[in-house]
Amino acid sequence: MSEQLTGNSGKSSGTSTAQPCVIVIFGATGDLTARKLLPAIYNLSRENLLSKSTVVVGFARRPKTDEQFRQEMHDAVNQFSRCKPADETVWNDLAGRIYYHQSPFENADGYRSLARRLEQIDQKHGTQGRRLYYLSTSPAEFGVIIDHLGDAGLGNIDPFNARAWRRVIVEKPFGSNLDTARQLNNRINRTFDESQVFRIDHYLGKQTVQNLLVLRFANGIFEPIWNRRYVDHVQITVGETLGVEGRGGYFETAGTLRDMVQNHLMQLLTLIAMEPPVALDGDAIRDEKVRVLKSIPSYSTQQAAQWTVRGQYSQGENKGMPVKAYRDEERVSPQSTTETYAAVKLYINNWRWQGVPFYLRSGKQMKLQGSEVSIHFNSAPGVLFNTPGSGLARNVLTVRVQPNEGISLLMNAKRPGTVTQIVRAAMDFEYHEAFGSYSPEAYERLLLDAIIGDSTLFIRRDEVEGSWAIIDAIEEAWAANAVELAPYAPGSWGPPQADELLAHDGRAWDPLGGRL
Repeated sequence: MSEQLTGNSGKSSGTSTAQPCVIVIFGATGDLTARKLLPAIYNLSRENLLSKSTVVVGFARRPKTDEQFRQEMHDAVNQFSRCKPADETVWNDLAGRIYYHQSPFENADGYRSLARRLEQIDQKHGTQGRRLYYLSTSPAEFGVIIDHLGDAGLGNIDPFNARAWRRVIVEKPFGSNLDTARQLNNRINRTFDESQVFRIDHYLGKQTVQNLLVLRFANGIFEPIWNRRYVDHVQITVGETLGVEGRGGYFETAGTLRDMVQNHLMQLLTLIAMEPPVALDGDAIRDEKVRVLKSIPSYSTQQAAQWTVRGQYSQGENKGMPVKAYRDEERVSPQSTTETYAAVKLYINNWRWQGVPFYLRSGKQMKLQGSEVSIHFNSAPGVLFNTPGSGLARNVLTVRVQPNEGISLLMNAKRPGTVTQIVRAAMDFEYHEAFGSYSPEAYERLLLDAIIGDSTLFIRRDEVEGSWAIIDAIEEAWAANAVELAPYAPGSWGPPQADELLAHDGRAWDPLGGRL
């Protein structure tokens, strides 16, 4: 898929060098820029996927010279790039096109001086008015930055320059509920047309997630059985072995349901459940994802009580390391009711999925780190092999998003010997073994797609709002104390109530790994 998708520009992602532009990174002194964005830009330059005239401008509050910023980014590439240490020839060429612009985000003069500087860069490097703005800041700054870009004339496409385009990438979280998401969308759309807005979820840049569409629609053996007639249920798991890691202040306002389920897990869900799009372009694919969200009914309070679990990790240890309780973390209330674990069951009320439960779970301080989707198919008739000790089990197709990106199919097979003993066997596929090369980082693909105008892997306004409508109904029930906050031990798979959620339906969670 990564070699074939055609975007709005009519160019295929990854097949040719992108047009020169100026990438303006707001919040350029933050961790995301150092750990992900500049290494991604360097790797794209190294592979000749960016024009030799592409320019990077860091915009942040801290006083800094161009040379200081370049040296910091050089250190970041050497530390965090997948291709390290930096090739000095490639880096030196790129470094000459890296600049720093100091200004508070709320200062209108800073944007006016940015506009003048960008005009100078256009003349010097031939970027022709093309701009990609990346909001790598606190969500509280998103609206402020967007407003000032509009006031400084930096948002709308230049009517006197037919070659110019303006696009903005917005990081998550995108709102904290449906109302705030709508407010932010309205604010952004006053300055940028929806076609110019690229809401990013880095999970969608991962190779395995992209290949979900290829797995489904390019293989004749899967799509005919990808429906309620053959699928018993679907599980989506995102597990983290770390805690809040100094982000207690943010996490107190978010929680796992908002921080992970609303975006990462719901995006995986829509790709798994969507209908075949009419074309492999951004709008066609996102149309089908939105239809999935519209087919998920809102939870009643009673359904939330029966179909959702919320948990919070207590004191203990994980992988031999001591773990303090979430309530003892910095900037966390000692009486906090914020969930660090969430599990939900939902149904998609359409022709394909009627009656098939989807189980989603995510948590911190879990036993293993990883993200995967598993499709559990209906059991074979037990007429022939339904004997004691036969071990007959459902076939399970597991897509591992991270780590060790790949696909595994569990089957029933006869153990060698004179006795018919059925055991589970795995057909396993890993990308790095199959293709002998490292996958590009998610941000490399997403940045390149934004530059060429391919919106396929980005989230549209109605997707965001559709997802929040589902999450808000759960949050309302939780706020009314319809679901008890359950403690769980670090290094476990979450609270016992999560196991009971599936056990009530005669099912059980898969261990991460998708293997035997």
